[in-house]
Amino acid sequence: MPRVFLSFRKADSRWMRDRLHQALADRFGSGEIFKSGGSIPLGADFAEVLRRQAAECELMLVLIGPAWLDARNEDGTRRLDRADDWVRVEIRTALRAGNRVVPVLLGDATMLPEAAELPSEIADLARLQFVRVSETHLADELERLCTDMTALLPDLGHRPVAPTAAVPAAEPTVTMKGRASGGGSVYQAAHDQTINLA
Repeated sequence: MPRVFLSFRKADSRWMRDRLHQALADRFGSGEIFKSGGSIPLGADFAEVLRRQAAECELMLVLIGPAWLDARNEDGTRRLDRADDWVRVEIRTALRAGNRVVPVLLGDATMLPEAAELPSEIADLARLQFVRVSETHLADELERLCTDMTALLPDLGHRPVAPTAAVPAAEPTVTMKGRASGGGSVYQAAHDQTINLA
């Protein structure tokens, strides 16, 4: 089960989101980071998977770019105002489960939303300490984020690996010599033995 959940809007700061995800996967292992799309198995009930992962993660990073707060549907309705908006559902689920939620502001100008700008069920997001990942020194900022995450989850990326079953030793190669009349090659495939003609 991945311990870190990335919550984001698909159309918001995609290139920074992808760089951040890659940095976390490189540092901690892709199995520790849940990112919808890449982490949901084909044919799985994505709604059930998203809710379960959001409820069971130890750390949710809410990736907030310039288009996060005011993203709208085709009819002009702000997505965050819909009860079934997946970003809202993910954050609500993690907060209710008591998980640690960290807003991550993507870019130099992105601001943390105020509580009054958020639905009441996720208004606590506005009071949580955030981290900013700026574009100007992106590699350094991503390294700092990884360091901060290590402070929160010291064993992240270092879970013990289940022992593997012992691999039986290979059977020794048997070389045999024989004579064949009329030339040609002789072999015994059942035991993978090679017979060299004398």
